[in-house]
Amino acid sequence: MKDCMKNDNSFSFLCHDISELEHSYQVNLPRVTVIMPLKGFGEHNLHNWRSQITSLYGGPIEFLFVVESTEDPAFHAVSRLIAEFEDHVEAKVVVSGLSTTCSQKIHNQLVGVETMHKDSKYVLFLDDDVRLHPGSIGALTREMEKNPEIFIQTGYPLDLPSGSLGSYCIYEYHMPCSMGFATGGKTFFLWGGCMMMHADDFRQDRYGVVSGLKDGGYSDDMTLAAISGAHKRLITSPPVAVFPHPLASDLNFGRYWNYLRKQTFVLESYLTNVNWVMNRALFTTHCYLSWGFVAPYFMAMIHVAAAVRFYYKGFSPEEMAYTSGGLSLVAFLAICTLVELLSMWNLTRIEVQLCNMLSPEAPQLFLASYNWCLVFIAMLVDNFLYPVSAFRSHFSQSINWSGIRYYLKDGKISKIERTPRSKDMGPVFTDLGGKHLYGKKGLPTRGSFLSSLSRSLAQWHQPKKFDN
Repeated sequence: MKDCMKNDNSFSFLCHDISELEHSYQVNLPRVTVIMPLKGFGEHNLHNWRSQITSLYGGPIEFLFVVESTEDPAFHAVSRLIAEFEDHVEAKVVVSGLSTTCSQKIHNQLVGVETMHKDSKYVLFLDDDVRLHPGSIGALTREMEKNPEIFIQTGYPLDLPSGSLGSYCIYEYHMPCSMGFATGGKTFFLWGGCMMMHADDFRQDRYGVVSGLKDGGYSDDMTLAAISGAHKRLITSPPVAVFPHPLASDLNFGRYWNYLRKQTFVLESYLTNVNWVMNRALFTTHCYLSWGFVAPYFMAMIHVAAAVRFYYKGFSPEEMAYTSGGLSLVAFLAICTLVELLSMWNLTRIEVQLCNMLSPEAPQLFLASYNWCLVFIAMLVDNFLYPVSAFRSHFSQSINWSGIRYYLKDGKISKIERTPRSKDMGPVFTDLGGKHLYGKKGLPTRGSFLSSLSRSLAQWHQPKKFDN
């Protein structure tokens, strides 16, 4: 992009070849349908939706905002936004109704697919917390046109922590997603917040895409990744597919725990026996590496505490000689920690710079807003809690997602419960975006992480009486 700017291409944030902006090229671009399943309304939604519908993609494009019902707070908010741009964009709200065989998000996506234009060549699924760049849709479409063998194109979030420890835990949890950029764009895992696919794959139920999602599907990205792996299909991520992901300003630790629970619960869903084996392997490896990451810090604390105690007890250096080996390991661990934090800082710096270049009209992002002490604490907390959450998910086989409880059997959703709001003990807000799930705004959740965890442990034995 910088080289293009030096060659007088001031539109390099849209395309590297400025001739692609000519009408003769733009008029031949394929039709794209953008489907956004919505649930609730929060502080960042309007900004995110506006960034999506004001894309500078030059080909025909339609935007479908899919809600569960007209009672969802998102319905009226997005309807007003569409009315504001009705003369400039092709967009509408679709009411999907309640899901019965899969998660509500997947149900909304499939209803959107059924509604999309008959001439659409590609379908792009976006979460409502994705903040697009002006050229994002064009960049994804360009890659699909270059390589028809691509099954799914995805992107990854750049979390913008709000300052709380919970938000930094989310940032740390999502950082490994960036590994997709280190493999030349080819990857094997998806982020469900951004997925572009061939529309005909859904029209023809190619590879069992529709049936796999509809028949007990819980996670859209894990299900599609499993289908891709089973049929040896290609998943890629272009280097410009990194999106700012602002986290709620009131994201507390309890909401982080709920989010982590939903993420680990994904490993309990599967399509085939091979998929089950892969999930078990990922489960075991992740738990081993997570606690393997945390354990040296506990050992280091013991070594330091012992050395301090011996020092204040007046032991001679000769008597303390046997502790020197432990302190050497502590020093080595400190060096490794600094290297890791430096690596995270450098990667975040590059992604922040890239996002600023891709959205020159948007307020600039700043690396100075990141608290690296909290990043280090978040690494310890997140890696310690991941196995706890994973085992909790394994033994419960049920999860509360945005006020709906899903039960799994043989890796698929077997039961869905929707408790009336007056009797529900579930969340008023979503976990990351802080979106209001119901028509009336409630007070922010003030329950601590410990109270949330204690309720989760209680629910372990009585899953029908408690919600996360």
